[in-house]
Amino acid sequence: MQTIFEDDDKVFQSICNGAEGYILKNTDPEEILLSLKEIHEGGAPMTPAIATKVLTMFKSNLSAKKDESFNLTIREKEILKCLVEGMSYKLIGDACFISTETVSGHIKNIYKKLQVHSKSEAVVKVIKGTIV
Repeated sequence: MQTIFEDDDKVFQSICNGAEGYILKNTDPEEILLSLKEIHEGGAPMTPAIATKVLTMFKSNLSAKKDESFNLTIREKEILKCLVEGMSYKLIGDACFISTETVSGHIKNIYKKLQVHSKSEAVVKVIKGTIV
């Protein structure tokens, strides 16, 4: 999603409707190209202001609700947290010291346990609940 709107409702509505990233129109053209590449590699790019809003919402939901674990392993929660932070499969693999294929396998298990079909749906479930 590329837009001028940065209010919470627009951001979260876009994510809930399947946006794989959220960047503002005043973003540098070079950053826009990098964001497209990141999406292609499995990432979820967001401008810093938007990422802050998402993380703030995530943290407030984390402290406000009881944990619904969905039987996620510690590693799956770690990988899901990385997804929420907008990391690509490669970055997640590097951060967790595992291959991108292993990341992909964990993400498939996460989707199955959360009963979702995409990164956006998983992130929305995290934002609405307290999974990680």
